[in-house]
Amino acid sequence: MQRVESEIARLIKEINYDEVTRLFGTLQGGKRLRAKLILKIASSSEKAPLLAAIVELIHGASLLHDDVIDEATLRRGVASVNATDGSKTAVMLGDILYSKAFTELVSFDKDVAKIISSSVTALSKGEMMDVKMADKFNGDEDKYLEMLYFKTATLIEASAEAAAILAGKDAASHALYGRNLGLSFQIIDDILDITSDAQTLGKPAMNDFVEGKCTLPYIYLYKVLDDNEKKKLLSLHAKVLDEQDAIWIRKKMQEHKTVEKSFELAEKLSNEAMNAMKDDAELINILQTMIKRSY
Repeated sequence: MQRVESEIARLIKEINYDEVTRLFGTLQGGKRLRAKLILKIASSSEKAPLLAAIVELIHGASLLHDDVIDEATLRRGVASVNATDGSKTAVMLGDILYSKAFTELVSFDKDVAKIISSSVTALSKGEMMDVKMADKFNGDEDKYLEMLYFKTATLIEASAEAAAILAGKDAASHALYGRNLGLSFQIIDDILDITSDAQTLGKPAMNDFVEGKCTLPYIYLYKVLDDNEKKKLLSLHAKVLDEQDAIWIRKKMQEHKTVEKSFELAEKLSNEAMNAMKDDAELINILQTMIKRSY
């Protein structure tokens, strides 16, 4: 990972603007999941660290824009760029990161470049779908999972597939692995938003529902509530929850085991990914570590 961090630092330095360097330095590194995937899959390729750095710039840009869209004031427990320097600056920083990533991407084989660039289009589409779906309560599981694929899983899928091409490995099986890893990863995050406290999350607990997002535990819950309870859940959607309302939602989720049902889907997807990579212990370990982040 040290080579990836060095490549990221080099790319930021090449932008040659102190303000970008300062602002980028305020961003927390995060898990670097996409970079780690690329390094593990394409460890034999000299260009793997650069591809990993490019993908991390893309991911960072998407988070900057995401925070502006969500009006989020925290990112990984620290103040977001839009909170400290304004939304305009956050959007422009994201644009610079995207642009620099694409500038570097053209040095790669056409197939690799197309996979990564196409995933960014899909990611942006997923962001728009997410915003649109927050307009009203969404109880459609398939619609939610489609949005999740575009918004979160597609860049992880692309990272795994592109790395496989770099290394001369089977692209289709690695793409399946990345897709399912991405979906499972986000489902677990959705669960943690409900089951963890604000200190652990680095943001308010149950914030997804407050922002209008109906994640799987809420979708499953709505399906099993009686009519009066459904009306109550709908009345709480996209509103700041008081303690009693939050307790009621959690109690109903425990009663109907909707968190457990969501986790079962994450496990199912994870197992499919493990079967696709059954001979790669390191990639299996990434999946198992991700699943252990659960409630």
